[in-house]
Amino acid sequence: MGPENQSSVSEFLLLGLPMRPGQQRGFFTLFLGMYLTTVLGNLLIILLIRLDSRLHTPMYFFLSHLAFSDISLSSVTVPKMLTNMQTRRQSISYVGCIAQVYFFILFGCLDNFLLAVMAYDRYGAICHPLRYITIMREGLCALLVAGSWILCCVNALLHTLLLVRLSFCANSTISHFFCDLAALLKLSCSDTSINELVIFTEAGMLSFLPLCIILGSYVRIGTIILRVPSTKGLYKAISTCSSHLFVVSLYYGTLAGVYFFSSWDSTDITASVMYTVVTPMLNPFIYSLRNRDIKQALEMCVKKVNFFK
Repeated sequence: MGPENQSSVSEFLLLGLPMRPGQQRGFFTLFLGMYLTTVLGNLLIILLIRLDSRLHTPMYFFLSHLAFSDISLSSVTVPKMLTNMQTRRQSISYVGCIAQVYFFILFGCLDNFLLAVMAYDRYGAICHPLRYITIMREGLCALLVAGSWILCCVNALLHTLLLVRLSFCANSTISHFFCDLAALLKLSCSDTSINELVIFTEAGMLSFLPLCIILGSYVRIGTIILRVPSTKGLYKAISTCSSHLFVVSLYYGTLAGVYFFSSWDSTDITASVMYTVVTPMLNPFIYSLRNRDIKQALEMCVKKVNFFK
């Protein structure tokens, strides 16, 4: 069959998760619970940071933006997946699919940049403690976050504009639970060489740059930690960046599983679930369970609620 023009494509079909019909109710309950945990957990982190003046520091300023980005990243894919499970329909409109691609790239990119900014913040706190307040001043923090938003918006817009110019074949079935850019390029009947070139250059650079910042920051942090003579100082240095390092390992580990060690099969879908659903859900627990300041802010909030009862 000949290719259809993109304007005639009204919808795509999402195959969803590889599961038997009898397992649908169980998976729906599981992912609904995980999504609600993600939203409520990250909202709690944002609320605590806003309410507790002791958390008005660069690290928690970046953490609040990461929490918002995690909520948004999960909200791009999970609600539609849950709706399809509940209604037993696998379709997504053309406009909805393109919008999903745009926001998925945006918030995936934003997560990447915010983790790099937070690594730089930890570098400043450990390697230059006396000049930390001067280095991470309020204006610079706002500029780093605003720059991350602008770069990621432009990146997502570029990929989306290049995508909408393509024509799609009669087969509009996507072997995934959301509209992924790579999966859509495979369905196109047009020449996708420009799209692929942009992915490997511009998108590759935007992914490689934050990773270099993170690795560079932790190499410097590692050299400083090894010079710390006291056990107490060593423990303080490690505890300062352990939560962020754990989140970075989880994020890049699952991301590598998607793009380097799988080929759009069930293994890839499992890895995609990890970084779109599981990782955003775990981040609040990682930062709250391993962070004394967050624990104290939560205890203070609970006491205030009990006081007004």
